[in-house]
This record gives sequence, structure tokens and C-alpha cells, in this order.
Amino acid sequence: MASNFSSVPVLDYSQTASPGLKPQYISELRHALIHVGFLYLSNVPVETAELISYIPKLFALPQDAKDKISMRNSKHFLGYTMLGAEFTKGRTDWREQFDIATPHVCRAVEGRGDPDYWSLWGASQWPDEALLPGFKATMERYLLQVQDLSYAFVRLMAEAFGLPADGLSQFYDTDERMQHRGKIVRYPQTEEGGQGVGPHYDAGFLTFLLTASDHRGLQVQNLSGEWIDVPPIPNTFVVNIGRALEFATQGLARATSHRVISPSSSDGVAGPRYSVPFFQNIGLDVKLTEHVIEFPEEILKLRDERGALAATDSVNFTEFDCEPSGRVNLIGRVKSHPDVAERHYPALFKEAAQARGNGVKCLTNDEQQHNIDRVTRVGIRVVT
Repeated sequence: MASNFSSVPVLDYSQTASPGLKPQYISELRHALIHVGFLYLSNVPVETAELISYIPKLFALPQDAKDKISMRNSKHFLGYTMLGAEFTKGRTDWREQFDIATPHVCRAVEGRGDPDYWSLWGASQWPDEALLPGFKATMERYLLQVQDLSYAFVRLMAEAFGLPADGLSQFYDTDERMQHRGKIVRYPQTEEGGQGVGPHYDAGFLTFLLTASDHRGLQVQNLSGEWIDVPPIPNTFVVNIGRALEFATQGLARATSHRVISPSSSDGVAGPRYSVPFFQNIGLDVKLTEHVIEFPEEILKLRDERGALAATDSVNFTEFDCEPSGRVNLIGRVKSHPDVAERHYPALFKEAAQARGNGVKCLTNDEQQHNIDRVTRVGIRVVT
């Protein structure tokens, strides 16, 4: 019997510290992962107030100070992106943002023949400390706290799927070879709303979203294709499943299509919408087709009872069937930020432009379901 949803569940993370309450948390987590793909997480051990206080000041910096750390300067796709410079499915996303990642030393050495996707991770660009004293230290502290939360959450996910606590650890590299990415995003208010960011799936394992203003706008797509509002709830994170985790778990964890509608002047909340997503990555060299996980039959049965997805035209990262994780993410960034790609990855930029010209399309949901069914039958991962 198909299982649909009309709201996103709220889970209390503090229950994980109580032997008496943790089983309830694990059960609720299992349901959210398999049937929804989104959840609110309350009572998390992350400090947010100081970072939130910096956000309006960050976007109020002089334009020349922002342009000085433009993403166009960075082969790592880190830095400032001006309003209207990012695209989803070829349509403009109406948002301004700063991409800032956890500390990392880029492994790629020019001229050595390293994979191009090794250059995806590297040093962040920061505003002048004199213009925004303390921001860098606050943001780095925040990112590392969410990083710790994300790893703890993955261990709980493994338990929810009937695996040992380290049952998903093979998808990560050593600490010094990992980097996770954050954004600070401003969606300006418009008269009629519109595309803040278009329908898409996230590429990585997990996303932890801090909604830093009172605006609505985030929407997720349920099994029947209906768009469901995910309104801000104070002192929570919104957590969602990425395509890499869906593929790695043979469709058990559900990646859910989502979008952001720009705030409208009729919404009743003044000013721009602010949010801070954190994207948990897996190792750059990881090929999902090389890792097959054995799940208990009773857990797989829950997946099979979920039902098929309705049609969606969301960006869905089809390259996971044949490319390392880093390459998939690099291709995604090239499509989203063509100005950066043209400067730092000209060959990939031309390939992406040619693919758009040839009318390359995503697989239909019937095709996606067929491939997931095939994975289940033969024990290999066919990525959609």
C-alpha cells in the first residue's frame, strides 16, 4: 500500500540520549527516512544565535567587498554569488548567497594529472575581517558543530536501517580528506514571489537547513506530486536526504524533490528570507556502484510498501551510475554556476552547454522505479 505524507515530521534529537526514549526516536526516524525524506530536528547541540545575528550584516556589506570574494575567483565554487547568477534547470534562481565550507587543503596539484573533481574542495573566501569582525570564527565554529551533528545523525540512521552504527562509514574518506559545504542565502522579497530556487534534489548524503528568518517558502513534493509547505519552526533544523544516500541505500532512504518560493510582499513578513543550508558530502573518489549494503528483509519491505513517485522534473544527478561522487558534484556545480565553470573548467563547461543544446533530459519516474526494482532483484546499483 502506497504511503503518502501531507506534513513533515518533527523529531526530538534529545531523545537519543535517553535509553528509554531512544527506541521511539529510531522508529520515528525510520519512518521519516523511508516515507518522507524530510524531517525537522529539534533540541540539537548547535549554537545558532550568534551566526544569525551576523547574516543581515553580511549581506549589507558594500558591493565591492562582496565582489572581491566572488565565486568566479574560486575553482572550488566557494565565495559570493550575486543575485540572479545561479540557475536550476536553466531558469534563474532569485537569491544572493555566500558559499563557505569546512576547512580543507585542496589535494589537486596542477599539471600532475589529478582528477578534475579533486579541485572541487579547497579553501573558502572570506569577507575582510575589519568589515565584519568575528564572522569567520563564528561561521567556522558553526560549520564544525553541524559537521559533528551530521556524523552522529548518520550513525543513528544506520541503526534505523538495521545496520551496525558504522554501517554507512565506507562512504567517507579520512577526516583530512573530507570537506562539507555551507551556504548563507538571502531571498529578496518580490511583489509576486517566484523561483527562489527551482525544483531539485540535493546531491550529497544529508542537508541540514537552518531557517534564519520567519518567512515561509520551502516546499517539498510528496508521492503524488503535491507541493507541501515546510514552514519555519523555531530552534529546529530541517534535515533532508540527498540522492547519494538514496542510491547508496538502494532506494531505502528517500530523496525528496524540493524548491523555494521567493517571499512575496503579501506574505505578511517584512524583509528578505534568510537560510543557512549545510551539505554533508561523501568521499570524492567514492563510486556508489562499488558499495552494496545488505539490509534486513523487514527493512526493505518497508521501502517496497512505500509506493511509486509521481512525475517530477527536478534536477536529479543522473551521473551516479558511472562517475565518482566528486565528479557528479562537480558536474552539478558546472550546470548551476556556468560563469565559474567557464573560467576554471572550460572543457566541462562546453560539455554542459552541448548537453543543453541536445535536449538531454532526466529519467522519468517510471524509469527510476524500474531501475530501483532492478537493483533489488540483482543486487547491483543502477543509478537514476
